[in-house]
Amino acid sequence: MTEAIPDPKSSKLAKNRLYLDCFKYMQSDKLALPTIPDVSVKIRRAINEPSANSSKIARVVQIDPSITARLIKISNSPLYRGRRKIESCPEALTRLGLKASQDIITVFALKAVFNAKSGIIRRKMQELWAHSSHVAAISAVLAHKTPGFDPDRAMLAGLIHDIGIVPILAYADRQPDILASPLDLAETVRELRSDIGVQIIRKWDFPTDFEDVVINAENWFRDSGPQATYSDIVMISQLHSYIGKIDIKKMPKMDDLPAYKKLAAGNLDADLSINILDQVKDEIEHIRAMLS
Repeated sequence: MTEAIPDPKSSKLAKNRLYLDCFKYMQSDKLALPTIPDVSVKIRRAINEPSANSSKIARVVQIDPSITARLIKISNSPLYRGRRKIESCPEALTRLGLKASQDIITVFALKAVFNAKSGIIRRKMQELWAHSSHVAAISAVLAHKTPGFDPDRAMLAGLIHDIGIVPILAYADRQPDILASPLDLAETVRELRSDIGVQIIRKWDFPTDFEDVVINAENWFRDSGPQATYSDIVMISQLHSYIGKIDIKKMPKMDDLPAYKKLAAGNLDADLSINILDQVKDEIEHIRAMLS
């Protein structure tokens, strides 16, 4: 965690009130962090009870009909599809497994966090959700093709990789006069999103390796060791999500990245490469549509 306001590259940052306010409140633990949606908390609590089973958990899930519908839909998706069509919440929970269902329900519930009142910040939140859900969908499919990874956990990791931006946007939403220019927001996001993201991961009691995802989602040339991690999955998924949206010359080459080399050489089936993502576009779009 950063301890002091960064040095004057700072003549710019010193004039950025959004950055200074967010930094100050982050340091004093007074920055308003998003609360994990209530349905996710209830599901986690119910799943951790000793007597947990699909029927009991279904009664909690069915409080939210939209999440119930999407849970059934994803249980019939190519990621999880079995021999017969699932038509009820208890069946969906049985097919997915309770722990996987917890992650998936959290993914569906998190959209409520990406909200704002003012038009400009609401659009920024919508753009952030669109990007995060795209990365989440690619992460789920890539994890499905990679031995040793859970698609549901990868999907959640992809969705929260930029979660630290949410409180920055929320603060700007409450202080509409604070943004002197779009650069203020971009600078604040660049400087603070990782530290704030880690605070959120800890507040929500998410797995500690999700902190690694938040910190290293764009640390392209990081090599964490011989074993691929969820950070590697999310990093490659994020780079793939930029194709067609960002000048490819400004991005690192995929096959130069340690993360790609670990996934392609170590964990993906021998005949698969990152081209697998081009082959499963429909699968990615199916999950993306469920999230949006």
